[in-house]
Amino acid sequence: MSSNIYASGCSSGLLPRSAPPQARTDERRQNGVIKKDSGSQEDLTFQDLTSIEKERRELLLRSELPFWRILSYYRGTSLRAVVSDSLVWTTLIIYVWIRWRANTIDYVPAAVAMMEKTNVNILGGFLSFFLVLFVNQTNDRFLEMYGFSKACSGRIQDIAGVAKTQLPYEVADRLVCHFNAAHIAGYVGLNAIGQGSPYSKSNFFDHYNAKHHLLTKNEMKILSHHDMDNSGLCMKELTTWCQQDVAQARNDGLIDAHQEKFMHDKILAFRAAMDGMYDYTDQPPHFFYIHFLVLLSALYLPLFAIDMAYSSGWGDNKLIQLDILQGIIVFLQCIFVAGLRSLGTKMIDPYGDDLEDLSVINYVEGTLEICRTIMASTQPGRGAPSATTKGAPSTTTPKQPAKVAPSTTTTKHPTKKQPIKKQLTKGRAVDIV
Repeated sequence: MSSNIYASGCSSGLLPRSAPPQARTDERRQNGVIKKDSGSQEDLTFQDLTSIEKERRELLLRSELPFWRILSYYRGTSLRAVVSDSLVWTTLIIYVWIRWRANTIDYVPAAVAMMEKTNVNILGGFLSFFLVLFVNQTNDRFLEMYGFSKACSGRIQDIAGVAKTQLPYEVADRLVCHFNAAHIAGYVGLNAIGQGSPYSKSNFFDHYNAKHHLLTKNEMKILSHHDMDNSGLCMKELTTWCQQDVAQARNDGLIDAHQEKFMHDKILAFRAAMDGMYDYTDQPPHFFYIHFLVLLSALYLPLFAIDMAYSSGWGDNKLIQLDILQGIIVFLQCIFVAGLRSLGTKMIDPYGDDLEDLSVINYVEGTLEICRTIMASTQPGRGAPSATTKGAPSTTTPKQPAKVAPSTTTTKHPTKKQPIKKQLTKGRAVDIV
């Protein structure tokens, strides 16, 4: 195949699947986002993901506990991040060393008078402002991505409701299965960008596909050319399948143009919400900003420890009680700085395996359960669904039309010619046989 054909394919934005590697100018990009160099994320089994999800849901229920119970927890708290931060321990060691030095000598060093003229509180004020701003930005980002996840679930429910009431059972069931498969494949595709995710095809998509029979073997074979773990293209193709299902239902006369447009709008809204998740994951906060915060923290905390240590008394003014109190203040400042920075960093990527991340399994299983309820719903007096399984014909016997008794108020038309008299009743002519 000539290079001109590849050039024409590139100009239209599409490359044939058989194109050689040199025809693809950017191998590090897939689905418009940068791919990871390698799958460095540890492979978790579905049981591991379920265990994390269970603990994650339990963590959400702790927010309204009394303060003394909240303080009794360690996992999922700021203490875990503070204890593992080397900057915190460096700051405390600096303070302890200076106070140990102060308690071993009887004179006042000349540096004490010099330190009295310094003021690190200004730097602390600036750092506090930027840290709080950083946490607010990442929290807004976190809630926005949570909204995208719930919007995806909501659009699937919308389609399930309309499909249940407007389409034959087999057509509606196929559409809902394709839509749920696109939902799950979308979360798997997140593994290709950002910090990656623990949800893979083998431990996530295949589990739900085998359990709920979302896609047939033939459909899986058609999608096999997509690398679901390293691309969101599988989700895009499944979403297109949903649109094709709707278009086919319109061509078959099962829905009208208004219903078709409504369903297409919901499908496109789902794709837009999923794209929003991909966009936020692909573009985290600027490294320049995070490096700036880390640099300020690395300079401020040691300076704060030195300032507090030199102001705790020397010579005859030494008090062990004051040393302990000042040490607690230094530790609290470390908790404030390291805790806020760690909190903001954890909210950058909510689709990982941290306890603070979003409950993806809960969203997926909740959506599947709601769709199953919608598809199996039966209104009293309207009979059972047309089929209980895919492609199964209805076993219900059609009801015979009921015999309607002739109304006594209905005017009989004579079969034979009979004299008809007309009588005027309240301004209307009534035929009287």
